[in-house]
Amino acid sequence: MPWRLVPAVFVLTLGAVLGAGVAQADGDAAKGEKVFNKCKACHTLEAGKNRVGPSLAGLFGRAAGTVEGFKYSDAMKASGITWDEDSLKNYIADPKTAIPGNKMTFGGIKKEDDIEDLIAYLEQAAK
Repeated sequence: MPWRLVPAVFVLTLGAVLGAGVAQADGDAAKGEKVFNKCKACHTLEAGKNRVGPSLAGLFGRAAGTVEGFKYSDAMKASGITWDEDSLKNYIADPKTAIPGNKMTFGGIKKEDDIEDLIAYLEQAAK
């Protein structure tokens, strides 16, 4: 390989390696915004603004049951979950089964595509 190509190959390889650690949901964020309509009666994306449910701002990477000013169930606080794509998929599909004893009364989202779309939207909007 000519020496002039070495830096370019290094940069491309480094970008691939670093980019691999940034997971993105496979869903469509625009469709997910519509799915979020099922959530926004109880949740906001505004930091510090809780409703019946806690704010979802800063959701990814946050330990479950830790939004300041929200009164969580003991089950949610003791769940040991840190919210990521996998834990959200499980919880959104069936909250009562995912964390027995939690306070969320929502029955879940059953369509896998809707869950993927919602997570894609939340990855963008809940920062």
